[in-house]
Amino acid sequence: MADPFAVPGFGPPASAGGVAPVPARPAAWSVSALLLAAGDALAARFGAVTVRGELSGSTRAASGHCYFTLKDASGGAGALRCAMFKRAAVLSNVPLQDGLQVELRGRLAVYEARGELQMVVESMQRLGAGQLYEEFLRLRARLAAEGLFDAGRKRPLPPFVRTVGVVTSTAGAALHDVVATLARRAPHVQVIVYPSLVQGADAPAALVAALAQVERRNEVDAVLVCRGGGSLEDLWAFNDERVVRAIDALSRPVVSGVGHETDITLVDLVADLRAATPTAAAEAVAIERAVVLDALTASARRLSARVEQRLQAHAQRLDTAAARLARPAQALGAWRQRLQRLEARHAAALRARWQALARTQEALGARLARAGERVLNVRRERHQALGTRFVRAAERTLARQGDTLRRHEQSLANLDPQRVLERGYTLLESLDGRALVSVASLQAGQGVVAVLHDGRADLRVEQVMTAPRSLAAQTHSACRPNAAPAGPRVASPLPPALPKGPAASGPAEPDPPLP
Repeated sequence: MADPFAVPGFGPPASAGGVAPVPARPAAWSVSALLLAAGDALAARFGAVTVRGELSGSTRAASGHCYFTLKDASGGAGALRCAMFKRAAVLSNVPLQDGLQVELRGRLAVYEARGELQMVVESMQRLGAGQLYEEFLRLRARLAAEGLFDAGRKRPLPPFVRTVGVVTSTAGAALHDVVATLARRAPHVQVIVYPSLVQGADAPAALVAALAQVERRNEVDAVLVCRGGGSLEDLWAFNDERVVRAIDALSRPVVSGVGHETDITLVDLVADLRAATPTAAAEAVAIERAVVLDALTASARRLSARVEQRLQAHAQRLDTAAARLARPAQALGAWRQRLQRLEARHAAALRARWQALARTQEALGARLARAGERVLNVRRERHQALGTRFVRAAERTLARQGDTLRRHEQSLANLDPQRVLERGYTLLESLDGRALVSVASLQAGQGVVAVLHDGRADLRVEQVMTAPRSLAAQTHSACRPNAAPAGPRVASPLPPALPKGPAASGPAEPDPPLP
């Protein structure tokens, strides 16, 4: 079996059986010979191979050849440089996009110029997106759903930018390209650099801090975020959500110039304007000085022409006015005639107006007199009716008040104690003038005074007896002094109230004698 690692032209001498002898290996290899031998050994050992991985650092040369790096999709550290020449690239329908998982078929070789192992790709098939690319797609879809990439949110750049803020690394070539482009095209534009990392794990935080400094210092008209090209991993800081939201929160328009034309990041999508390269971003953010000068020159020419036209128009008007003033007497005569006509028209109009006003005044005076007479008649009739109604109402009120007064007089007469005594009642009082209303205040031998309607009588109590009796007997009992009882009797006092009406006017019935 042949040695797969044998290099043609080198080896032990051939045997006597007719096999060609193999030349002896030299004591020391030259670099080119060693690389050639390694390439031949790889080709003889592996032949056509198929390998899977994730694309990274893809570029397409002007000649049509494609170069990229194939990395382990599982996240390993292995990386294989690949070259796909124009013939195979034309036949492939897989786009060269970082993050894609592909399956390559080709052969292994050694690139002698750099002594690197590479794979010459003959065909490529797409397997799916890589982990970074899948994360990029998920984040892009979520931010797009929030509206961060909408065209309506894009702000226009100022027409004439005086100060540009550049957020990038001071050690990269992108800053040099931007400064050189602005110095060549627009030297009047001031450039303020906000240094930041643009690659690595700390780059997103540094970019957010630099953007916050731009907003805080408030000294630029537009912001340029840029860096050079690289793989998807190199540009991953510009796909960070924190950086995207920081750019969206800026109050000034942002121009992105990240990577090359084929590199798409989320910063490019959220920026107000995306440029293919940092140089293109610098060209887009500021108008070229020569263009501005040409525009100013054209504006100056148009302004001069307009001023010349206005001056000529005013000169013509001045000539016309001078010609009209050449004969001032004739002009004054015409104006005098016109003034006289206007005075005559004015006097006639005043007379007509005065006559119309006089007629209107007369008509209004007549109408006012007639209206006043009608109003006075109506008011007079109304007052007469009201006076009649008032007299009748007063008479009725006086009659009612007289009836009421008479009823009150009759009530007062009925309540007069003298009238009650005239009906046969007697009022008992003590010697000191107190009314006696109960037998409890009497004692045998006590002197009392009986008040009659026509005089008084002094009495003496011989005996006091308390006996139950009806309410009527207690109220209407009275002493009959004209009778001849066995001894003196005590009369009932005057009741506190008498009933109204005819029943109270007649004489009271005498009570039966006490036992």
